[in-house]
Amino acid sequence: MIATGRAVWYNLFMNTELDRYAGRKICVACSGGRDSMALLHCLCSNAKKWNITVSALNCDHGIRGEQSSADSAFVREWCEKNAVPLTFFKAQGFASEGEARAWRLQCYLKVAPFVDCVATAHHLDDNAETVLFNLSRGTSLSGMCGITDVDMSHAAGKKFFLIRPLINCSRREIDIYIAQNGVPYVDDETNFSDDYTRNKIRHNVLPALEQAVPGASEAIYRFSRLAAQDEEYFIKAAAPLVKSSVCGYTVSYCSEKSVFARAVYDVVVRRFLKKDYTSLHFGALYELQSAENGKKFSFLGLTAYKEQGRLRIIQNDGQVAAEAPFSDFLEGRAFFGGFALEISAKKLCPSEGVRVLRADEDKIPRDAVVRTMKAGDVFKKFGGGTKSLGDFFTDKKIPLALRDKIPLIASGNEIYVVCGVEISDKVRTEEGGRTIYIGCPDFCI
Repeated sequence: MIATGRAVWYNLFMNTELDRYAGRKICVACSGGRDSMALLHCLCSNAKKWNITVSALNCDHGIRGEQSSADSAFVREWCEKNAVPLTFFKAQGFASEGEARAWRLQCYLKVAPFVDCVATAHHLDDNAETVLFNLSRGTSLSGMCGITDVDMSHAAGKKFFLIRPLINCSRREIDIYIAQNGVPYVDDETNFSDDYTRNKIRHNVLPALEQAVPGASEAIYRFSRLAAQDEEYFIKAAAPLVKSSVCGYTVSYCSEKSVFARAVYDVVVRRFLKKDYTSLHFGALYELQSAENGKKFSFLGLTAYKEQGRLRIIQNDGQVAAEAPFSDFLEGRAFFGGFALEISAKKLCPSEGVRVLRADEDKIPRDAVVRTMKAGDVFKKFGGGTKSLGDFFTDKKIPLALRDKIPLIASGNEIYVVCGVEISDKVRTEEGGRTIYIGCPDFCI
Protein backbone atom coordinates (compact mmCIF):
# COMPACT_ATOMS: atom_id res chain seq x y z
CA MET A 1 0.00 0.00 0.00
CA ILE A 2 1.36 3.41 -1.01
CA ALA A 3 1.82 5.87 1.86
CA THR A 4 -0.23 9.03 1.58
CA GLY A 5 -0.81 12.35 3.32
CA ARG A 6 1.78 13.81 5.68
CA ALA A 7 3.76 10.55 5.64
CA VAL A 8 4.83 11.10 2.04
CA TRP A 9 5.52 14.79 2.67
CA TYR A 10 7.62 13.84 5.68
CA ASN A 11 9.41 10.97 3.91
CA LEU A 12 10.31 13.08 0.92
CA PHE A 13 11.83 15.83 3.05
CA MET A 14 13.61 13.42 5.39
CA ASN A 15 14.90 11.22 2.57
CA THR A 16 16.47 14.21 0.89
CA GLU A 17 18.53 14.85 4.07
CA LEU A 18 18.56 18.58 3.38
CA ASP A 19 20.54 19.24 6.55
CA ARG A 20 23.60 18.09 4.59
CA TYR A 21 23.21 21.14 2.35
CA ALA A 22 22.57 23.74 5.06
CA GLY A 23 23.95 27.15 4.20
CA ARG A 24 24.76 26.27 0.58
CA LYS A 25 23.92 27.96 -2.68
CA ILE A 26 22.15 25.29 -4.75
CA CYS A 27 21.28 25.58 -8.42
CA VAL A 28 18.63 23.06 -9.53
CA ALA A 29 18.95 21.60 -13.03
CA CYS A 30 15.30 21.81 -14.04
CA SER A 31 13.82 20.44 -17.27
CA GLY A 32 10.22 21.10 -16.21
CA GLY A 33 9.50 17.38 -15.72
CA ARG A 34 7.86 16.05 -12.59
CA ASP A 35 11.09 14.95 -10.88
CA SER A 36 13.01 18.21 -11.30
CA MET A 37 9.92 20.29 -10.46
CA ALA A 38 9.42 18.26 -7.26
CA LEU A 39 13.06 18.88 -6.33
CA LEU A 40 12.85 22.60 -7.08
CA HIS A 41 9.61 22.92 -5.10
CA CYS A 42 11.05 20.88 -2.20
CA LEU A 43 14.19 23.01 -1.95
CA CYS A 44 12.28 26.29 -2.20
CA SER A 45 9.87 25.13 0.52
CA ASN A 46 12.76 24.34 2.88
CA ALA A 47 15.18 27.10 1.87
CA LYS A 48 14.55 29.24 4.94
CA LYS A 49 14.70 26.30 7.34
CA TRP A 50 18.13 25.19 6.13
CA ASN A 51 19.44 28.61 5.04
CA ILE A 52 19.68 27.39 1.44
CA THR A 53 19.91 29.85 -1.45
CA VAL A 54 18.02 28.34 -4.39
CA SER A 55 18.41 29.12 -8.08
CA ALA A 56 17.72 27.11 -11.22
CA LEU A 57 19.18 26.39 -14.62
CA ASN A 58 17.47 25.06 -17.72
CA CYS A 59 19.31 23.46 -20.64
CA ASP A 60 17.41 23.39 -23.93
CA HIS A 61 19.41 20.89 -25.99
CA GLY A 62 17.11 21.34 -28.99
CA ILE A 63 16.72 17.62 -29.65
CA ARG A 64 12.90 17.81 -29.43
CA GLY A 65 12.53 21.07 -31.35
CA GLU A 66 9.49 23.18 -30.45
CA GLN A 67 8.58 20.93 -27.52
CA SER A 68 11.98 21.62 -25.92
CA SER A 69 11.38 25.36 -26.31
CA ALA A 70 7.90 25.04 -24.78
CA ASP A 71 9.31 23.15 -21.78
CA SER A 72 11.94 25.85 -21.26
CA ALA A 73 9.26 28.54 -21.40
CA PHE A 74 7.31 26.65 -18.73
CA VAL A 75 10.34 26.58 -16.42
CA ARG A 76 11.00 30.27 -17.01
CA GLU A 77 7.42 31.23 -16.18
CA TRP A 78 7.39 29.15 -12.98
CA CYS A 79 10.69 30.63 -11.82
CA GLU A 80 9.51 34.19 -12.52
CA LYS A 81 6.29 33.57 -10.61
CA ASN A 82 8.16 32.14 -7.62
CA ALA A 83 11.09 34.60 -7.67
CA VAL A 84 13.67 31.90 -8.38
CA PRO A 85 16.72 33.17 -10.34
CA LEU A 86 17.07 31.18 -13.58
CA THR A 87 20.04 30.66 -15.92
CA PHE A 88 19.12 29.46 -19.41
CA PHE A 89 21.29 27.65 -21.94
CA LYS A 90 20.32 26.94 -25.55
CA ALA A 91 21.97 24.56 -28.02
CA GLN A 92 21.24 23.80 -31.66
CA GLY A 93 20.74 20.08 -31.25
CA PHE A 94 23.02 17.09 -30.89
CA ALA A 95 23.60 13.87 -32.79
CA SER A 96 23.39 11.73 -29.66
CA GLU A 97 22.36 11.71 -26.01
CA GLY A 98 26.04 11.42 -25.13
CA GLU A 99 26.82 14.74 -26.79
CA ALA A 100 23.86 16.39 -25.06
CA ARG A 101 25.00 15.00 -21.69
CA ALA A 102 28.52 16.37 -22.16
CA TRP A 103 27.07 19.76 -23.10
CA ARG A 104 24.89 19.81 -19.96
CA LEU A 105 27.96 19.18 -17.80
CA GLN A 106 29.64 22.18 -19.40
CA CYS A 107 26.53 24.24 -18.60
CA TYR A 108 26.79 23.16 -14.97
CA LEU A 109 30.41 24.35 -14.88
CA LYS A 110 29.39 27.75 -16.24
CA VAL A 111 27.28 28.44 -13.14
CA ALA A 112 29.94 27.05 -10.78
CA PRO A 113 31.47 30.48 -9.98
CA PHE A 114 28.15 31.61 -8.49
CA VAL A 115 26.92 28.52 -6.58
CA ASP A 116 28.23 25.71 -4.39
CA CYS A 117 26.53 22.86 -6.23
CA VAL A 118 24.16 21.90 -9.01
CA ALA A 119 21.35 19.54 -7.98
CA THR A 120 19.76 17.01 -10.31
CA ALA A 121 16.53 15.14 -9.61
CA HIS A 122 17.78 11.55 -9.96
CA HIS A 123 15.88 9.27 -7.58
CA LEU A 124 15.80 5.72 -6.20
CA ASP A 125 14.36 4.15 -9.35
CA ASP A 126 16.84 6.00 -11.58
CA ASN A 127 19.60 4.53 -9.45
CA ALA A 128 18.24 1.00 -9.88
CA GLU A 129 17.92 1.49 -13.66
CA THR A 130 21.52 2.70 -13.84
CA VAL A 131 22.87 -0.27 -11.86
CA LEU A 132 20.90 -2.77 -13.98
CA PHE A 133 21.93 -1.03 -17.21
CA ASN A 134 25.61 -1.02 -16.24
CA LEU A 135 25.46 -4.61 -15.04
CA SER A 136 24.00 -5.75 -18.35
CA ARG A 137 26.93 -4.12 -20.14
CA GLY A 138 29.49 -5.98 -18.04
CA THR A 139 30.58 -3.04 -15.91
CA SER A 140 33.27 -3.00 -13.24
CA LEU A 141 32.68 -2.26 -9.56
CA SER A 142 32.51 1.48 -10.25
CA GLY A 143 29.44 0.91 -12.43
CA MET A 144 27.69 -0.75 -9.50
CA CYS A 145 27.93 2.44 -7.43
CA GLY A 146 24.86 3.81 -9.20
CA ILE A 147 24.15 7.52 -9.09
CA THR A 148 26.15 9.38 -6.46
CA ASP A 149 27.21 12.94 -5.72
CA VAL A 150 30.13 14.01 -7.91
CA ASP A 151 33.01 16.24 -6.89
CA MET A 152 33.57 18.55 -9.89
CA SER A 153 36.04 20.83 -8.13
CA HIS A 154 38.93 19.98 -10.46
CA ALA A 155 36.97 20.99 -13.54
CA ALA A 156 35.39 24.04 -11.89
CA GLY A 157 38.57 25.43 -10.33
CA LYS A 158 36.80 25.77 -6.97
CA LYS A 159 34.92 23.61 -4.48
CA PHE A 160 31.90 22.50 -6.47
CA PHE A 161 29.64 19.42 -6.44
CA LEU A 162 26.93 17.78 -8.50
CA ILE A 163 24.42 16.56 -5.91
CA ARG A 164 21.34 14.26 -5.98
CA PRO A 165 19.08 15.23 -3.04
CA LEU A 166 16.22 12.89 -4.10
CA ILE A 167 18.33 9.75 -4.56
CA ASN A 168 16.66 8.09 -1.52
CA CYS A 169 13.14 8.87 -2.79
CA SER A 170 11.10 6.53 -4.96
CA ARG A 171 9.23 7.58 -8.08
CA ARG A 172 5.96 6.80 -6.29
CA GLU A 173 6.79 9.18 -3.44
CA ILE A 174 7.62 11.92 -5.92
CA ASP A 175 4.35 11.36 -7.83
CA ILE A 176 2.30 11.62 -4.65
CA TYR A 177 4.27 14.70 -3.52
CA ILE A 178 3.49 16.34 -6.87
CA ALA A 179 -0.22 15.53 -6.55
CA GLN A 180 -0.59 16.58 -2.91
CA ASN A 181 1.20 19.90 -3.37
CA GLY A 182 -0.20 20.80 -6.76
CA VAL A 183 3.25 21.14 -8.32
CA PRO A 184 2.89 21.79 -12.07
CA TYR A 185 5.11 19.98 -14.56
CA VAL A 186 5.46 19.03 -18.22
CA ASP A 187 5.94 15.56 -19.67
CA ASP A 188 8.75 14.61 -22.05
CA GLU A 189 7.06 12.23 -24.47
CA THR A 190 10.35 10.38 -25.07
CA ASN A 191 10.10 9.08 -21.49
CA PHE A 192 7.07 7.01 -22.51
CA SER A 193 8.73 5.36 -25.51
CA ASP A 194 10.57 2.05 -25.43
CA ASP A 195 12.89 3.19 -28.21
CA TYR A 196 15.62 3.85 -25.64
CA THR A 197 17.34 1.10 -23.65
CA ARG A 198 16.86 2.86 -20.32
CA ASN A 199 13.14 3.25 -20.98
CA LYS A 200 12.83 -0.49 -21.67
CA ILE A 201 14.43 -1.17 -18.29
CA ARG A 202 12.17 1.44 -16.67
CA HIS A 203 8.90 0.21 -18.20
CA ASN A 204 9.52 -3.53 -18.40
CA VAL A 205 12.50 -4.91 -16.50
CA LEU A 206 12.27 -3.00 -13.23
CA PRO A 207 8.48 -3.47 -12.74
CA ALA A 208 8.87 -7.21 -13.40
CA LEU A 209 11.76 -7.35 -10.92
CA GLU A 210 9.73 -5.47 -8.29
CA GLN A 211 6.87 -7.91 -8.78
CA ALA A 212 9.20 -10.88 -8.37
CA VAL A 213 11.21 -9.33 -5.53
CA PRO A 214 9.24 -6.62 -3.69
CA GLY A 215 11.48 -3.74 -2.61
CA ALA A 216 14.10 -4.57 -5.26
CA SER A 217 14.84 -0.91 -6.04
CA GLU A 218 15.57 -0.15 -2.40
CA ALA A 219 17.72 -3.28 -2.09
CA ILE A 220 19.66 -2.28 -5.23
CA TYR A 221 20.17 1.16 -3.71
CA ARG A 222 21.64 -0.37 -0.53
CA PHE A 223 23.88 -2.58 -2.66
CA SER A 224 25.06 0.42 -4.71
CA ARG A 225 26.02 2.31 -1.53
CA LEU A 226 28.07 -0.70 -0.33
CA ALA A 227 29.74 -0.86 -3.74
CA ALA A 228 30.50 2.86 -3.47
CA GLN A 229 32.22 2.27 -0.12
CA ASP A 230 34.42 -0.44 -1.65
CA GLU A 231 35.12 1.77 -4.66
CA GLU A 232 36.22 4.56 -2.34
CA TYR A 233 38.89 2.26 -0.93
CA PHE A 234 40.39 1.70 -4.37
CA ILE A 235 40.13 5.40 -5.21
CA LYS A 236 42.18 6.30 -2.14
CA ALA A 237 44.79 3.72 -3.13
CA ALA A 238 44.97 5.24 -6.62
CA ALA A 239 45.13 8.89 -5.54
CA PRO A 240 48.96 9.05 -5.11
CA LEU A 241 49.39 7.92 -8.74
CA VAL A 242 47.75 11.04 -10.18
CA LYS A 243 49.60 14.35 -10.41
CA SER A 244 48.47 17.63 -11.92
CA SER A 245 50.75 18.84 -14.70
CA VAL A 246 50.99 21.36 -17.52
CA CYS A 247 48.20 20.68 -20.04
CA GLY A 248 46.71 17.86 -18.00
CA TYR A 249 47.68 15.09 -15.60
CA THR A 250 50.20 12.28 -15.20
CA VAL A 251 49.47 8.76 -13.99
CA SER A 252 52.42 6.83 -12.54
CA TYR A 253 53.07 3.27 -13.68
CA CYS A 254 51.07 0.66 -11.77
CA SER A 255 50.90 -3.09 -12.43
CA GLU A 256 47.77 -3.52 -10.26
CA LYS A 257 44.97 -3.24 -12.79
CA SER A 258 42.30 -2.40 -10.23
CA VAL A 259 44.29 0.50 -8.80
CA PHE A 260 45.48 1.72 -12.22
CA ALA A 261 41.90 1.72 -13.50
CA ARG A 262 40.79 4.02 -10.67
CA ALA A 263 43.67 6.41 -11.34
CA VAL A 264 42.75 6.63 -15.03
CA TYR A 265 39.06 6.96 -14.16
CA ASP A 266 39.93 9.85 -11.83
CA VAL A 267 41.66 11.69 -14.68
CA VAL A 268 39.36 10.84 -17.58
CA VAL A 269 35.94 10.98 -15.91
CA ARG A 270 36.29 13.12 -12.81
CA ARG A 271 38.76 15.70 -14.09
CA PHE A 272 38.22 15.79 -17.85
CA LEU A 273 34.50 14.85 -17.53
CA LYS A 274 34.61 12.27 -20.32
CA LYS A 275 31.63 10.04 -19.46
CA ASP A 276 31.89 7.61 -22.39
CA TYR A 277 35.05 5.95 -21.07
CA THR A 278 34.95 2.15 -21.61
CA SER A 279 36.94 -0.95 -20.65
CA LEU A 280 38.52 -0.88 -24.13
CA HIS A 281 40.02 2.52 -23.36
CA PHE A 282 41.26 1.23 -20.01
CA GLY A 283 42.89 -1.79 -21.68
CA ALA A 284 44.68 0.37 -24.23
CA LEU A 285 45.97 2.71 -21.54
CA TYR A 286 47.12 -0.17 -19.35
CA GLU A 287 49.06 -1.67 -22.29
CA LEU A 288 50.52 1.74 -23.15
CA GLN A 289 52.46 1.55 -19.87
CA SER A 290 54.61 -1.20 -21.43
CA ALA A 291 55.16 0.61 -24.75
CA GLU A 292 58.22 2.57 -25.78
CA ASN A 293 58.56 6.12 -24.50
CA GLY A 294 56.88 8.53 -26.89
CA LYS A 295 54.09 6.16 -27.94
CA LYS A 296 50.60 7.62 -27.64
CA PHE A 297 46.92 6.70 -27.64
CA SER A 298 44.13 9.14 -28.58
CA PHE A 299 40.57 8.72 -27.31
CA LEU A 300 37.54 10.83 -26.36
CA GLY A 301 39.28 14.07 -27.32
CA LEU A 302 42.27 13.21 -25.11
CA THR A 303 45.75 11.88 -25.85
CA ALA A 304 47.84 9.73 -23.52
CA TYR A 305 51.63 9.75 -24.02
CA LYS A 306 54.00 7.15 -22.61
CA GLU A 307 56.84 8.73 -20.63
CA GLN A 308 59.43 7.23 -18.33
CA GLY A 309 57.50 5.57 -15.50
CA ARG A 310 54.20 7.30 -16.24
CA LEU A 311 51.49 8.31 -18.71
CA ARG A 312 50.75 11.95 -19.46
CA ILE A 313 47.12 12.58 -20.41
CA ILE A 314 46.21 15.90 -22.03
CA GLN A 315 43.18 17.40 -23.73
CA ASN A 316 43.33 17.89 -27.49
CA ASP A 317 42.62 21.55 -28.16
CA GLY A 318 42.61 21.04 -31.92
CA GLN A 319 44.23 24.44 -32.44
CA VAL A 320 47.76 25.64 -33.10
CA ALA A 321 48.48 29.06 -31.68
CA ALA A 322 49.35 31.62 -34.37
CA GLU A 323 52.52 33.61 -33.88
CA ALA A 324 52.29 37.14 -32.53
CA PRO A 325 54.78 40.04 -32.32
CA PHE A 326 56.90 39.90 -29.19
CA SER A 327 56.14 43.59 -28.60
CA ASP A 328 52.46 42.70 -28.07
CA PHE A 329 53.38 40.90 -24.84
CA LEU A 330 55.53 43.59 -23.23
CA GLU A 331 54.30 45.00 -19.95
CA GLY A 332 51.30 42.80 -19.63
CA ARG A 333 49.84 39.39 -18.98
CA ALA A 334 48.45 37.65 -22.03
CA PHE A 335 47.59 34.15 -23.15
CA PHE A 336 49.36 32.22 -25.88
CA GLY A 337 48.28 28.71 -26.81
CA GLY A 338 46.19 28.54 -23.64
CA PHE A 339 49.10 29.43 -21.34
CA ALA A 340 49.45 32.59 -19.29
CA LEU A 341 52.55 34.48 -20.42
CA GLU A 342 53.65 37.51 -18.40
CA ILE A 343 56.53 39.77 -19.48
CA SER A 344 57.47 42.78 -17.38
CA ALA A 345 60.33 45.14 -16.59
CA LYS A 346 59.34 44.74 -12.95
CA LYS A 347 60.54 41.72 -11.05
CA LEU A 348 57.88 38.97 -11.02
CA CYS A 349 57.22 36.89 -7.94
CA PRO A 350 57.30 33.20 -8.90
CA SER A 351 54.32 31.11 -7.82
CA GLU A 352 53.73 27.37 -7.68
CA GLY A 353 54.02 25.79 -11.12
CA VAL A 354 55.44 28.98 -12.70
CA ARG A 355 59.04 29.57 -13.78
CA VAL A 356 60.33 33.15 -14.07
CA LEU A 357 63.27 33.80 -16.42
CA ARG A 358 65.41 36.95 -16.85
CA ALA A 359 66.58 38.25 -20.23
CA ASP A 360 68.15 41.37 -21.71
CA GLU A 361 65.43 43.10 -23.73
CA ASP A 362 67.97 45.01 -25.85
CA LYS A 363 69.39 41.71 -27.15
CA ILE A 364 66.05 40.45 -28.46
CA PRO A 365 65.65 41.44 -32.15
CA ARG A 366 62.94 43.94 -33.04
CA ASP A 367 61.30 41.44 -35.40
CA ALA A 368 61.01 38.76 -32.69
CA VAL A 369 57.74 36.91 -32.36
CA VAL A 370 56.12 34.59 -29.87
CA ARG A 371 55.32 31.24 -31.47
CA THR A 372 55.66 27.48 -31.05
CA MET A 373 58.28 25.05 -32.36
CA LYS A 374 59.11 24.83 -36.07
CA ALA A 375 61.43 22.61 -38.09
CA GLY A 376 64.98 23.97 -38.18
CA ASP A 377 64.81 25.84 -34.85
CA VAL A 378 68.15 26.21 -33.05
CA PHE A 379 68.99 27.31 -29.52
CA LYS A 380 72.26 28.46 -27.94
CA LYS A 381 72.25 26.98 -24.47
CA PHE A 382 72.94 29.19 -21.49
CA GLY A 383 76.69 28.90 -20.97
CA GLY A 384 77.44 28.04 -24.62
CA GLY A 385 76.87 25.39 -27.24
CA THR A 386 74.26 25.57 -30.02
CA LYS A 387 71.83 22.69 -30.55
CA SER A 388 68.70 21.99 -32.47
CA LEU A 389 65.69 22.85 -30.36
CA GLY A 390 64.58 19.22 -30.49
CA ASP A 391 67.91 18.03 -29.03
CA PHE A 392 67.73 20.74 -26.37
CA PHE A 393 64.27 19.52 -25.38
CA THR A 394 65.63 15.99 -25.14
CA ASP A 395 68.47 17.12 -22.90
CA LYS A 396 66.01 18.96 -20.65
CA LYS A 397 63.70 15.92 -20.60
CA ILE A 398 60.77 17.98 -21.90
CA PRO A 399 57.90 15.54 -22.63
CA LEU A 400 57.06 15.01 -26.30
CA ALA A 401 53.44 15.87 -25.48
CA LEU A 402 54.43 19.44 -24.60
CA ARG A 403 57.11 20.35 -27.13
CA ASP A 404 54.79 21.76 -29.78
CA LYS A 405 52.87 23.78 -27.17
CA ILE A 406 55.66 25.71 -25.40
CA PRO A 407 55.70 29.46 -26.17
CA LEU A 408 59.00 30.55 -27.74
CA ILE A 409 60.49 34.00 -28.36
CA ALA A 410 62.16 33.71 -31.74
CA SER A 411 63.53 35.54 -34.75
CA GLY A 412 63.64 33.34 -37.82
CA ASN A 413 64.87 29.95 -36.63
CA GLU A 414 66.89 31.43 -33.78
CA ILE A 415 65.22 30.79 -30.41
CA TYR A 416 66.00 33.41 -27.75
CA VAL A 417 63.71 32.27 -24.95
CA VAL A 418 62.06 28.92 -24.31
CA CYS A 419 59.36 30.22 -21.98
CA GLY A 420 59.03 28.27 -18.76
CA VAL A 421 62.34 26.46 -19.44
CA GLU A 422 65.48 28.53 -20.20
CA ILE A 423 66.87 31.62 -21.96
CA SER A 424 69.44 31.53 -24.75
CA ASP A 425 73.00 32.53 -23.95
CA LYS A 426 72.49 35.30 -26.52
CA VAL A 427 70.09 37.21 -24.22
CA ARG A 428 71.85 36.74 -20.90
CA THR A 429 71.54 39.81 -18.69
CA GLU A 430 74.50 42.14 -18.18
CA GLU A 431 75.10 45.16 -16.02
CA GLY A 432 73.58 48.22 -17.64
CA GLY A 433 71.15 46.25 -19.81
CA ARG A 434 67.37 46.44 -19.66
CA THR A 435 66.26 43.33 -17.77
CA ILE A 436 62.84 41.87 -18.44
CA TYR A 437 61.15 39.09 -16.48
CA ILE A 438 59.25 36.34 -18.30
CA GLY A 439 56.78 34.23 -16.34
CA CYS A 440 55.24 31.07 -17.79
CA PRO A 441 54.14 27.61 -16.59
CA ASP A 442 57.11 25.43 -15.70
CA PHE A 443 57.33 22.88 -18.50
CA CYS A 444 60.13 20.99 -16.74
CA ILE A 445 57.73 19.57 -14.12
